[in-house]
Amino acid sequence: MQPARGSLLSYLPEAEREHLLASGIKRVFAADEVLIREDDPSDFLHLIVDGWVRVSTLLADGRELVYALRGPGDVLGELAALHGWERTASVRSVEPTTVVQLTARQFQACLRKRPEIAIGVIKSLAVRLREAERARVGAVALDISHRLAGHLARLMAERGRPTADGIVIDAPFTQEEIANQLGASRRAVARAMAMLRARGVLVTGRRRIIVGRPDVLRSLARP
Repeated sequence: MQPARGSLLSYLPEAEREHLLASGIKRVFAADEVLIREDDPSDFLHLIVDGWVRVSTLLADGRELVYALRGPGDVLGELAALHGWERTASVRSVEPTTVVQLTARQFQACLRKRPEIAIGVIKSLAVRLREAERARVGAVALDISHRLAGHLARLMAERGRPTADGIVIDAPFTQEEIANQLGASRRAVARAMAMLRARGVLVTGRRRIIVGRPDVLRSLARP
C-alpha cells in the first residue's frame, strides 16, 4: 500500500504504521456501500488500506454535498473516536474498499503507547484544516474555471504519477462528484473541463486525467 500524501499513514514510520494496522480488524466494502452514516453515535474509525471513498453531508433541501475524497492511508471518523461525538458526515465507497476498523478504545491506546501516531494524527488534521480553508476562500474568490484548475492542481501535486504523456491522475470520481465537491453544477464543471481540453492542458478518460501542461494548469489555478 502506498499512502496518499497528507494521509495519517503517510506521516508514520513503518513500525508505527504496522502497529496501528495490526490493532484493528480488516473489513472489505463493495462499491457504493456506506462505511459511516451521518448522525450515528458509533465510536469506531476506519483506516483505508485500499480504495477510495467520498465524504458527504445532506443539505436541508435533501441534496448531497460531497466535500472530500479519501484514499489509501487516510483515517475516517477519528474525531468521533476521540470525543464521542455523533458523526458529522456520511462516508460511501466509490470503488471496492478495504479498511482496518478500530474501536475508540483501541485507537486511544495506540495514541498513548506510540506518541508518533498521535503526532501523525495532528499533522493529518492540519492538512484537512488547510484544505477546508482553501475551499472556503476558493468558493468566494474564484470562478469555476479557476476553482477546477486549483482542484486538479492539488490532486496532481498530491496524487499525480509522471508518465511520458504527462502527469496522470487516477481519478476514481465522476464529473458530477467533482462538481459536488466544488459546490458547482455538473454542466459548469463540464464546460470548464472542455475548456482545459481545448487548450491542450489535459486529456480525460474513464477514471483518469492526464495533465499534459502542468505549468499552464498551475497558472490557471492562481486567481
